[in-house]
Amino acid sequence: MKSFYLTTPIYYVNDAPHIGHAYTTVAGDVLTRWHRQRGESVWFLTGTDEHGQKVMRTAEANGVAPQAWADKLVEEAWKPNWEALNIANDDFIRTTEPRHMDRVQTFLTSLKDAGFIYQGDFEGPYCVGCEEFKLPGDLLEGNLCPIHSKPVENVKETNWFFKLSEFAQPLLAHYKNDPEACQPESARNEVVAFLESGLRDLSISRSTFDWGIPVPWDTDQVVYVWFDALLNYATAVGLTDDPSSEGGKKFAETWPADVHLVGKDILRFHAVIWPAMLMAAGVAIPKKVFAHGWLLVGGEKMSKSKLTGIAPADITDHFGVDAFRYYFLRAIPFGSDGSFSWEDMSARYTSELANDFGNLASRLAAMVEKYCGGVLPAVAQDKELSTSLQETVAKADAAMVALDFQGGINAIMDFCKQVNGFVTIKEPWILAKDPANQQVLEDVLYNTAESLRALAILLHPVMPGTTEILWESLGAKTVLGELASQKISEVATWGQLPKGATVTKTPVLFPRLEVKE
Repeated sequence: MKSFYLTTPIYYVNDAPHIGHAYTTVAGDVLTRWHRQRGESVWFLTGTDEHGQKVMRTAEANGVAPQAWADKLVEEAWKPNWEALNIANDDFIRTTEPRHMDRVQTFLTSLKDAGFIYQGDFEGPYCVGCEEFKLPGDLLEGNLCPIHSKPVENVKETNWFFKLSEFAQPLLAHYKNDPEACQPESARNEVVAFLESGLRDLSISRSTFDWGIPVPWDTDQVVYVWFDALLNYATAVGLTDDPSSEGGKKFAETWPADVHLVGKDILRFHAVIWPAMLMAAGVAIPKKVFAHGWLLVGGEKMSKSKLTGIAPADITDHFGVDAFRYYFLRAIPFGSDGSFSWEDMSARYTSELANDFGNLASRLAAMVEKYCGGVLPAVAQDKELSTSLQETVAKADAAMVALDFQGGINAIMDFCKQVNGFVTIKEPWILAKDPANQQVLEDVLYNTAESLRALAILLHPVMPGTTEILWESLGAKTVLGELASQKISEVATWGQLPKGATVTKTPVLFPRLEVKE
């Protein structure tokens, strides 16, 4: 069975991650956790891009060798950040690893042997921040990069070129025949317009610096950092390995990638250059490139160079990791730009997480303890709740697999609101005053607990830590097994929590926020 294979971009190691990087990686984590809970085999890759002029210059500015700089940032910043955000990636690729570098050289040689690489001269404006030659029409005020607002450099070199121009028509045909291959629609339209204007051959080597993978047949040159970096998605799973080897078998069961998640500023690399490279090599191209929008702070794209980069810990230290994961996917339609606001996050934390979800869980545990001695009463089924749950699961599943995280989370939280409304209308605290109402009271508590079981499973990919606490509180782990192994397809089967399960109070899921001075 082929794995559901998802990748994030590999991130430059010129600095520590900011919340823009975390946004992409959390989205990848939520989607792969959801697919795991659908019972699918999943492979989730992230990593770091460590070659190129930008990394070399940053290392020099810090007085260390590029490799030492990359090692330090990966071990002290990138990996710890992903661990802290509960990212469950299966692999972490570094472009300085031999497994990547060797496969890049093998792949490059195969393209040259097939006649897709030739030598030529190049001169043009180059942005070191983007590691990209720019077209004059791309520049602001004649010489400013629109992404970094910094002057570009004029570069003149004799390099090796890839015959990118040969792939404009095959790529246009691909995107017209398969609109799902580049999403959202705005991203696909941009790519199609770019392809229709024609493609230039691409310079794929550099001779003015040496921090990169040596060109196998011309070791005075290094491979252009994007040509090197894009290959990570395939080298990490065994590209170019013998089909009978471990790497070759891994490649067969993983490739092509199902989803490449990228920021919209690197869309052209992933939707034009990358599939053209694969087409030239006769390798299957990815099923979908999805370009999400930018996180904006004060109306500007988040970036360290513009001092708008916020570290994930600046937010998680205050709100907690799961609130961070929830907020960015709930508040911003995935694919659109979105502004981060401390005030909006505080308001959603209080109303949606603390009041709607957390409060429901703590009220249920307290009432089962008070009115049923901490033991779950007999199975009962409220028709309205159970029907609504079936609709919620169908809606949430369709949205999540389509990368509509906001739509999926909204469907789940609407059900959470409905359960709160159910408790408010039934007033179990009033029912408890008359022993004649004991059966009705127990039915209300069971229905609430069973609804929380479903909410724990549906929200687990988004908030894994918090939902584990809720799962323990419901006594579900003992009777139903691990939360991560619960299947989305079985969530709506009513009555899974058995009579007699022990319900316990736990710490408040979303504590009151400390007031920030």
